[in-house]
Amino acid sequence: MTDRRLRGAILALALVGFGVAAYLTYVHYEGIRPVCGLGGDCEKVQTSQWSEVGGVPVALIGLIGYALILASLFVPGEAGRLAGAFLALVGFAFSAYLSYRELFSIDAICPWCVVSACVMTLLAVLSAVRLVRAEAQVGRSG
Repeated sequence: MTDRRLRGAILALALVGFGVAAYLTYVHYEGIRPVCGLGGDCEKVQTSQWSEVGGVPVALIGLIGYALILASLFVPGEAGRLAGAFLALVGFAFSAYLSYRELFSIDAICPWCVVSACVMTLLAVLSAVRLVRAEAQVGRSG
């Protein structure tokens, strides 16, 4: 997969994640019930003690994270690749923690959160591949 295709896939995934996080941020600030299908309990997750960190909604943290990943795609060279990989890996770790809380503390699953966690996992993988491939190419040419 070329760098251009990796960037395109990362762009598409980050836009999906941004959309999910924007919706959940909207739901939080409007105080409305999220649309939740597949037998999930989004409201229980969205109103749990783990839905905020220091008074900041987790959805807003995700929204900012996805926006920063998107922005990293427009930073040229190694700095952009490194920033994107770092942000996606941190996002993956945070998503894993939140998924753990859904399963073992809240005892409820939010399908929106599952989609976001899957998107962030794919972003972490693709961003890491993009970074490693670029480093390998530098190593071969240097």
